[in-house]
Amino acid sequence: MQSDSETPNAAGHTYLGSSEGAMRLLPRRPAIKVDPSTSVRNAMLQMNQLGGDSVVVVDRDSRLPLGILTQNDLIHAIAFRSEDLEQPVAALMTAAPFTLPADAPAHRATVLMAQRNVSHLLLLEADGTLCNVVSRNELFGLRGGGAEALAERVTAAADVETMSRAAQAIRSRGAELFRAGMSAETLCQWMAALNDLVVMRIIELIEDEFDLPPVPWCWIVFGSEGRLEQTFVSDQDNGLIFQPGDETECDSLRESFLAFGKAVNSGLDACGFQLCRGNIMAGNPAWCLSLQEWQRQFSIWMDVPDPKAILNSTIFFDFRPLYGSYRLVDNLRKWLLPLPAEHPRFMRAMTEEALTCAPSLGWTGGFSYDGGREHPHTIDLKLHGSRPFVDAARIWSLLHGAWETNTGDRLRAVAGALGLSPEESSAEIEAFHLIQRFRIQQQLNSETPARANRLNPDDLNQLNRLMLKEAFKQAKKLQLRLKLEYGF
Repeated sequence: MQSDSETPNAAGHTYLGSSEGAMRLLPRRPAIKVDPSTSVRNAMLQMNQLGGDSVVVVDRDSRLPLGILTQNDLIHAIAFRSEDLEQPVAALMTAAPFTLPADAPAHRATVLMAQRNVSHLLLLEADGTLCNVVSRNELFGLRGGGAEALAERVTAAADVETMSRAAQAIRSRGAELFRAGMSAETLCQWMAALNDLVVMRIIELIEDEFDLPPVPWCWIVFGSEGRLEQTFVSDQDNGLIFQPGDETECDSLRESFLAFGKAVNSGLDACGFQLCRGNIMAGNPAWCLSLQEWQRQFSIWMDVPDPKAILNSTIFFDFRPLYGSYRLVDNLRKWLLPLPAEHPRFMRAMTEEALTCAPSLGWTGGFSYDGGREHPHTIDLKLHGSRPFVDAARIWSLLHGAWETNTGDRLRAVAGALGLSPEESSAEIEAFHLIQRFRIQQQLNSETPARANRLNPDDLNQLNRLMLKEAFKQAKKLQLRLKLEYGF
């Protein structure tokens, strides 16, 4: 599978987010470009002089890339095949190399390179010309912690049962890395990349069992999975988008995709991704829609912001593509980006809903508890800890047309528009990830699902209690800014 999208960068922003920043913004050397007639010896010389590990073969007239030759390709060709160094580089290049749009997010590149087992990809401009080259070593989502071996295990799985064991191995290894000191942000990126590979492989395996319609389609993920923030206790939030040749075909196409969607949902459940209690899954006809139907659904939510629409906004506006024709989902997002700012009533209602989940900090600076008799002296770290950050970041990203879905990336993307200094923005992001760390710790220690996100502050040492209070203070600052913007 390869993305054929032309993903725009976040409107007006030139930052590099941790996972969803545009690939073109990754700091790296310019690509080494050579003509097809360049000798292998000359290509090697250029790589040595310029410190690169690949050359891109570019057509002399059109300037379009024709292929790539990597350092590893050269070593293999010379050491094992005794290739002639004077022959043209075109004879040894890998033709039609893997490509992505230059503005594709880094996470997408990480996952697709692992899935295809390629070491380099070409970043292309909208006109097909070369922007740059990126190697897997420059991407961080699957670095360390045995990620490559786990990725290979996932991509080699031949059935759902084998995949289930691989998914469990990922969670077990993630828990080990966390306990060994891996940061919450890095762990979420690490697990998101591997979980994406699991879902993609499940879809691949089940796709072979169905005679799907020959139309473009894509599997979409929402909620925490869409934000690349899945922890150890997450259920499914997904859907499907397709492009009919004619809108009159929607119902028949939907029927063809629904059985497939239900089978994938069941396969994911077998791998530890629990079925969504709200039935927000691709096997539900309400969330298996054509591109125009998705556009119509988002328009209805924004035009008539009733409580259900606002509730849906907390899940569906975090969508990203996972498997299939990425262009469909990227086009949906491109269509959607300018619209929330044109619906101030919807944005105000979304803000009002966000402010109902206040951080668990009282007026006197002590913790406030929400567990009642069932869970006394506890705080729901998801509802009253991380959610204020997630909601505020979503609101500002929609208001300012930012492309990102990840909470940290959203806060980075809108910092300039909000007039925040780098220090202020960093404090917000660090506070969010600190709460995420406490959530993950609680999930790993909890014996029941009901307590998975519930923390008794007395279980923390004095320093951690102070740190948690400071994180809640940052959440209060975010909500105060929202109140001032909308006059609450």
